[in-house]
Amino acid sequence: MPEPLKNMFNRPLLVSAAGAIQAVRPDFQVPAFLGRVFDARWGALELKQRVRQIAQALRASLPPEYPEAVSVLVRTVEQYIAREGEKMTFEYTFLPDFVEAFGVEDPDHSLPALEVLTRWSSAEFAIRPFLLRYPERVQAQMLRWSRHESALVRRLSSEGFRPRLPWGMGVPALKKDPSPILPVLENLKNDPAETVRRSVANCLNDISKEHPALALELAQRWSGVSAETDWVVRHACRGLLKKGHAGALAQFGFEQGVAGVAVENLLADAAVRIGERFRFSCGVRNTGAVAQKIRLEYGIDYLTGSGKVSRKVFKIKEMHLPAGAAEPVERQQRFEDLTTRKHFPGPHRLRLLVNGAELAALDFEVK
Repeated sequence: MPEPLKNMFNRPLLVSAAGAIQAVRPDFQVPAFLGRVFDARWGALELKQRVRQIAQALRASLPPEYPEAVSVLVRTVEQYIAREGEKMTFEYTFLPDFVEAFGVEDPDHSLPALEVLTRWSSAEFAIRPFLLRYPERVQAQMLRWSRHESALVRRLSSEGFRPRLPWGMGVPALKKDPSPILPVLENLKNDPAETVRRSVANCLNDISKEHPALALELAQRWSGVSAETDWVVRHACRGLLKKGHAGALAQFGFEQGVAGVAVENLLADAAVRIGERFRFSCGVRNTGAVAQKIRLEYGIDYLTGSGKVSRKVFKIKEMHLPAGAAEPVERQQRFEDLTTRKHFPGPHRLRLLVNGAELAALDFEVK
């Protein structure tokens, strides 16, 4: 089994971080801070609980006045950056979490602090309560950050603005009306940093869930601007493509539900145990008289803990299939439990999709 992610928050990390803080604030009491972190509850805490416990231990160990306390953390991060350059260090996420937990009442100090802290550990989660509390102010700040010299600050302006940020606090107003996000995405769509462009694509993919027409309008306008924007458009439309959305398929030259294509000899494991791999194979043949552009995918109907079904779609490949030609397919799907997906025993279903249309399916059992 892989090492639990929560174990990255360990004593060596916190001893090192405490030493860096003490270098900025000599009266910082390292033993007292470590004692507050590694108390009797620590072993039972999960990842986000550990992050918050470290932030709470910092609050109890730093000066009682919030502006002075957050200033210590900002100066500590500035020292890290001066020595090592900017980084996205997830293990230091307790630094922006400190601002999220204790600074929402003080945006005058918290927003400038996040601008620095995100250059060492992303503040995409910490900015969310500020978006809820001060929407107009923070939206204007996001637009300014989208022009920042630091790629990590620019990334915060799009990643923190995502309507459906995974693991992040919800911002219902952005799901309903994503228009405040659009100027930020326009500024960043051709950003020189790949990590920023990826964030733009993820943000636009989020928008497409509630506003597919708006997402496709942007995709059409950005297509052909550069190789970088073409990648952004493709990645942003992946959710619509997996749903077989006619407009998204047309954007990339696919016909919805291609005729004259058949899935042949679909074979698969009858059962798979949790922790093992499910295997299947088939052939995809163009039975028509002309070559066809094909987007080939497979979907799995997963059984959830509540007994419902959740379908996930996975891309196999895109291709031009000549008339009469067949393409062999072999795939394996992991059924190992992950942080983002748990598996449950019971009936599941495999589906083969061509340009969003189901052409073959079979059932299998998860044990």
